[in-house]
Amino acid sequence: MRRFCSFLVRGWAAQPGDGAARVEVEHVDSGSRVVARSFSEAAAWMERSSHRREHGMTTQEGTVVNGIDVATLGQTIEAIRDDPGIAQFTFKPRTEWQHGTTSRAEISSFTHAGQEVQHKRTHTLMGCEPELLVGNDSGPNAVELALAALGFCYSVGFVANAAAKGYQLEEMSYEVEGDLDLRSFVGVEGGPRPGFTEIRVKGRAKARNASAEELQQLCGYVQDTSPVKDILAHAVPVKTSLEVVST
Repeated sequence: MRRFCSFLVRGWAAQPGDGAARVEVEHVDSGSRVVARSFSEAAAWMERSSHRREHGMTTQEGTVVNGIDVATLGQTIEAIRDDPGIAQFTFKPRTEWQHGTTSRAEISSFTHAGQEVQHKRTHTLMGCEPELLVGNDSGPNAVELALAALGFCYSVGFVANAAAKGYQLEEMSYEVEGDLDLRSFVGVEGGPRPGFTEIRVKGRAKARNASAEELQQLCGYVQDTSPVKDILAHAVPVKTSLEVVST
């Protein structure tokens, strides 16, 4: 057993039938540990752990990485694992037509595990159409907001999961574009489905302590677990009703 700065390293040879040597590394201050298959793998873990502590911000709750409190994130995940009911949310923006093609959305609360939760403030969004589509271009249109929502969702997933892994992000962005044929929307026969026929996303990420392979793997995981991608890529029941107001 040897000590390197804040790490204790224990190595032992492969046992018959085991096929690989083992290196156990323990971070003295936090108590976290890993069993690696080689000293190079152990060294990579030690470097990542050091970056996480050196470049993260230490608070009473724990280490903040990429603006994410890692301890709180872990506690949230464990709470959901123990009680799946905690994972249940209902989100509910309200939209109101203003004039022409302009509408205003207000988002003031959501439901969590059956309880109403107020946002810190009411968030407002304006939606409109470009002049080419008889609007006055006072805001993005609905499909542009849908594409932006995908970028938002990918970013949240990437940043939070990177923080959990100790990856220090220096850059994170997405360019999202979608192809749309308006024939069905405006009532012209012969058009395809009213929605996007294809959506393309180009991400860009830079981290000081994660390899290209690790970031690519994380990108794949984020796609597989993104709620907005799932909404866009798979059929979701949509129930719509209308209250007709008497004049």
